[in-house]
Amino acid sequence: MRRTRAFAAAALAAVLFASGCGLSDGDDATGGAGGDAISGEVKGEITFSTLALKPTFDEYITKLIADFEAKHPGTKVNWIDLPFQGAQEKITNDAQAGTLPDVVNLNPNFAQKLEKQGVFFDLEKSAADVKGSYVPGAWDAFKVPGQEGAYGLPWYLTSEVTMYNKDLYAKAGLDPNTPPKTIDELLAQTKQLSTAGKGAFYGWHPALENTVVPNLAKLGVPLLNDDATAWTFNTPEAVEYVTALRDLYASKAFAPDWLTENHSKATEAYSAGRTALFPSGPNFLKVVGENAPAVAKATGVAGQIASAEGTTNMSVMGLLIPRKSKNAATALEFAKFVTNAENQLAFAKIVTILPSTADSLKDPYFTAVTETDPTSIARKISAEQIAKAKNLTPVQWDDRTKAVVIGKIQLAVKGDLDPKTALDEAVTEANALLAR
Repeated sequence: MRRTRAFAAAALAAVLFASGCGLSDGDDATGGAGGDAISGEVKGEITFSTLALKPTFDEYITKLIADFEAKHPGTKVNWIDLPFQGAQEKITNDAQAGTLPDVVNLNPNFAQKLEKQGVFFDLEKSAADVKGSYVPGAWDAFKVPGQEGAYGLPWYLTSEVTMYNKDLYAKAGLDPNTPPKTIDELLAQTKQLSTAGKGAFYGWHPALENTVVPNLAKLGVPLLNDDATAWTFNTPEAVEYVTALRDLYASKAFAPDWLTENHSKATEAYSAGRTALFPSGPNFLKVVGENAPAVAKATGVAGQIASAEGTTNMSVMGLLIPRKSKNAATALEFAKFVTNAENQLAFAKIVTILPSTADSLKDPYFTAVTETDPTSIARKISAEQIAKAKNLTPVQWDDRTKAVVIGKIQLAVKGDLDPKTALDEAVTEANALLAR
């Protein structure tokens, strides 16, 4: 069961981290408003759709549904679960056909194109009574730039911590109690660790597709203009960051094959003792423990590498109510029930995610620490960060944009393209995609 839960946590994290999933390329049918506030009697039948929760969480979700139906006699909730692969296309097709489930589990990247088309109810209006119970950054993740309203009730979250191998720190002559707190410190320690490792181990696996955007945001780079109509990340600060990556690559501070590898390879590299630093969700600490007990034993846990102001990144999942739901009142009441503090706390205790409700985060489960248990330390650190956390990856960062931008940055890191030219070209091509 422990192994199943560890890999379930990793699967959930993969869903959360897969934030580059853009929606349909079709023209917007309508714009803007999320419709009138939801009202009506809580009764009748609804369908609840989740992403990649079956079969691991059957027991939890089934009990959740039974508890809701007992609390509201005359209601019935039908649960369906979509595999993450192919969910984008099915959700888009169902939205266009007007056949979306009554309660839809989505991340902001899946949701925003449909939010802009007016597919979902504005929950600023319909759920104003519970808005204050959620962490502000999680609520804001379901807002559309330049448009009033918010369209999802936040559900479960992840927020990175910094895991690091104390044994490798000692070999590099670094203080094993002083991991990096900022991007600049991360780059400097990566250099020192890799130099000491001499190819046997390195400082950090960059996993570009996952790290570039949040790291630029933490450096104060404005990713988009104020109304989110144009990418603007080709700034002197961004050029400096890409130049630093290029210099690290040229000095062999990164393994050559890492330039095109993703977060899963970063997990493997840390578990194999090939990297000293592993910024990731606390859920992956269990995966490392299952696969590499010796590395897990040497692992220290610290806060997420943050901006100068202390801002951290988080990934968000939420529940949304389509305007074409035939039973929106029951759907909303169920979404509130699923995301209330009690039920979110119960979910967090069976899988390593964070609740989005402030009261849940005050529970001793998140505030108490066992010094010999890195998981409890990671959980406490991650929960504490949420107060200042934001979803730093814009929803406009879809698969096509990611491919264009990361391709240019890879060329710059390899030395095949000047960093400023690479970023200028990346912005130009990304804006062409955004304008479609």
